[in-house]
Amino acid sequence: MRFINPKTDYAFKKIFGSAESKDILISFLNALIYDGNPTIEDLEIINPNLPPKVEGLKDTYLDVKAKLKDGTLVIIEMQVLNVQSFGKRVLFNAAKTYAFQLQKGEGYRMLKPVIALTLTDFEMFDNRHDFTSRFVYREVSDGSVYPENDIELVFVELPKFTKELPELETITDKWIYFIKSARSLGSIPENMDNIPELQRAFEIANQANLTPTELEDLERREMFIYDQQGAVALGREEGREEGRLEGKKEEQRIIAQKLLTVLDDEGIAATTGLSLEVVRELREKMD
Repeated sequence: MRFINPKTDYAFKKIFGSAESKDILISFLNALIYDGNPTIEDLEIINPNLPPKVEGLKDTYLDVKAKLKDGTLVIIEMQVLNVQSFGKRVLFNAAKTYAFQLQKGEGYRMLKPVIALTLTDFEMFDNRHDFTSRFVYREVSDGSVYPENDIELVFVELPKFTKELPELETITDKWIYFIKSARSLGSIPENMDNIPELQRAFEIANQANLTPTELEDLERREMFIYDQQGAVALGREEGREEGRLEGKKEEQRIIAQKLLTVLDDEGIAATTGLSLEVVRELREKMD
């Protein structure tokens, strides 16, 4: 038995965002947001469609959106590539989702809370050892929570989760282990098969249940992600070495030049922080 990688866009959405995934998503969100407590009883998956074939950097992240019974909106995103200003993008998406709730003529009282749950395949917060971080609006001096604290950011940094299979205790542990390690498993672990929603997630992730076309597409997506991760890491390493004495801007340009044959212009701009105009100028010079 082999399982697809839940960290790829197609697999993540197939497991958590398809029409038959409601119970799976409820269990997953209760585990990661509410410490396993059955806080969420029902939800509606807003965009239950599998992702199209997309070229470029857009293939490295995917979001699933759900509306809870009380109207709270939840954005679930899996991000595999550490790109420039990613934290700002998370905040932007949460704020945009919050603001775009209102239709013409509706008052602010109609706004519902937004929770942005972001899983990353890289470390975001160097000063924190916990693999889960939660951010809300607070008063600076005494830490009191803002009365209308409607936007919450929840991050799960997969590399910081280091528990092995025998060490899994909570349902939170088991869901994170599933996301991080399902691809390397050959069967459903005994200490995870007592959770029906996890069992169902493994069934959906079972390669035997996919068509040859789906498997081929998944393999291409996974190779694409690995190539991007390697290219960005190499570009940054070589760029730092060559641009060490030439300042940050020049370093960014050197990194961008290393990526011209691997990523599209938007991807290079997002990775390096350069403007699209500068990236296009570099590409024209290369051509």
